[in-house]
Amino acid sequence: MNRFLSNATNRIDAKGRVSVPAPFRAVLAERDIQELYCLQDMVYPAISVGGLDLLERYERQIALLDPFSPEANAMSLLVHGGGVFIRLDAEGRLMVSDFIRSFTGISTEVTFVGRSDHFQLWQPQAFHEAQAAAREGRSQAAVRPV
Repeated sequence: MNRFLSNATNRIDAKGRVSVPAPFRAVLAERDIQELYCLQDMVYPAISVGGLDLLERYERQIALLDPFSPEANAMSLLVHGGGVFIRLDAEGRLMVSDFIRSFTGISTEVTFVGRSDHFQLWQPQAFHEAQAAAREGRSQAAVRPV
């Protein structure tokens, strides 16, 4: 498996660490991702997590813009100013830092959500609500006449 799929909720321990689900760690190992780039999602109250390729994808988009444009400036502010690098510890855990908590509202549990080439960290109820809204939007689109 070389994609992040499905979702799982894990409890944060007393030291503020949470275990990354084993299937996600397997994808990280297969892709040889040692250092994780974490970015505040631009739509949802979630942290997107991936390898250097995730950062590079956003930087390619920024490079297509006029570097002096408000759009390029705003994208850089989000991608560079809203991102950090982290590492997993030897047991496959990540620290749920203030950077993560303040943006997502995560407190005692983290829902890990696969997004194909990266995964996200969500507050569990926020994920369930966003997924339900997405499902409702898709079902309404399916019944609309063309």
